[in-house]
Amino acid sequence: MTPLTNSLIVLACVFSSALVGMYIRARLPASYLDNDTGDVIKLALGLIVMMSALLLGLLISTAKSSYDLMRVQLTQLGADVILMDRSLALYGSETKDARNNLRDLAENLLYQLELFRGNRSRPESPQVKAGAKNFYQSIRALVPRDSGQGSPKDEAVRVSFAVAEIRALALARESNSIPVPFLVILAFWLAVLFAGFGFFAPPNCATVTALAICALSVSVAIFLILQMNQPLTGLIRISLEPLRNAIDARASGLQQDSGVALGKRLTSGIRVYMFYR
Repeated sequence: MTPLTNSLIVLACVFSSALVGMYIRARLPASYLDNDTGDVIKLALGLIVMMSALLLGLLISTAKSSYDLMRVQLTQLGADVILMDRSLALYGSETKDARNNLRDLAENLLYQLELFRGNRSRPESPQVKAGAKNFYQSIRALVPRDSGQGSPKDEAVRVSFAVAEIRALALARESNSIPVPFLVILAFWLAVLFAGFGFFAPPNCATVTALAICALSVSVAIFLILQMNQPLTGLIRISLEPLRNAIDARASGLQQDSGVALGKRLTSGIRVYMFYR
């Protein structure tokens, strides 16, 4: 179920529990409404409040950890793409195909993330879809001629696995890291708690409105927690700018390398001309 569906179910459960508490109070005989009975019920509600707060804090911590982990991974991935492109450029001219495949791989990942978010509606070209496979093959085909070329290849293999991990999470649409029993137990405790609120509340429009606002606030809080638990596709989503910046930086680096190569060729041509002159 979606986070919106879960939050609406919680809203319906807790608000209806409050109304049920009001109904039970109106039907109970006066002997069940003395001060001693009320004190025991309040103590029980206090215990449920404490346990609900602990469980809610645990859910927030789990969702925040999932959000921060994915944000750090995506930022690190953008930095790794830039560093790996520079490493391949230093490796030699034989890595031209690998660098192009690296660009296709980053663009493919960005396209998939935007597709899940609803920002894309048409399929990508086969060349971009094949970028991951071509990149892995081009990296494996590199044969270091000396120890200085071994490190760039190892770095490229490491980053390729990082890219594959992010792509797998995106394709799986982010498996929910919050256990369903936690949500069920939290919803049950909140329902019991609101039933107690309704039991002690006088039946009038003001109390019903207050309980409705409280139930809505609780359901919105659960909705935000569940959305944070989906950092790639949820409402509270992480930014894709690190990946876009890596693609732009790679394009700028390629233009810079082309300019440097052109400058070297011009310099060589001038030297040859001056020699024969």
